Amino acid sequence: VVYRARQLSLQREVALKMILPGQLTDQEAVERFYSEAQIVGQLRHPNIVMVYEVAEHEGNHYFSMDYIEGDSLAERVRQAPLSAQESASFVAEVAHAIQFAHEAGILHRDLKPSNILIDGQGKPLVTDFGLAKRIEEDAGITRTGNIVGTPSYMPPEQVAAGGQDSQGPASDVYSLGAILYELLTGRPPFRSDSMLETLMQVLEQEPVAPRLLAPATDRDLETITLKCLEKD
Repeated sequence: VVYRARQLSLQREVALKMILPGQLTDQEAVERFYSEAQIVGQLRHPNIVMVYEVAEHEGNHYFSMDYIEGDSLAERVRQAPLSAQESASFVAEVAHAIQFAHEAGILHRDLKPSNILIDGQGKPLVTDFGLAKRIEEDAGITRTGNIVGTPSYMPPEQVAAGGQDSQGPASDVYSLGAILYELLTGRPPFRSDSMLETLMQVLEQEPVAPRLLAPATDRDLETITLKCLEKD
């Protein structure tokens, strides 16, 4: 759960992310929570939400981060598809942030419109690195073979056998393409009534060309989108 809070020592508003106690709070969840804070804490980029502190208080694990006054890309596109210029601008800024993370050896692994916040100046900020992974290092988390991520934006290699060993920077590039696809057309490239059906579409089907869903789509943006979404 994320709270809007005030850091009294510096008199600033922050977002306070706390892992709730209960049946779902096993050791793996706690390790993943701290891993997220530590990973994001290493990244200083204008398009990545900054983490300030990670700690435990009376048995409650939490970390504080930038409070972003605004909405998300998911909320923007829910109203209507974005223009070509706006879509390209948002995804370009996010792509630079993800390139920065990759150069630091970190994969996001859960890029989607709801994890991209838009501040009051219209700047996109990447958040929620809860599934992030160091490219050259096995952090010992999610080694059960479970599929982790969001099916509509998940690359095929992340679906197959849990995808734990085959993911790399191209996996995040795929997700960027899925985001661009939705901004242009108003829907993700793959979405079905059930999670299993969506996963099978990701593995076996090609996305419908954006221009068939939104005829006004710029041809170059369509090319970039489909290049990102290639299964190989």
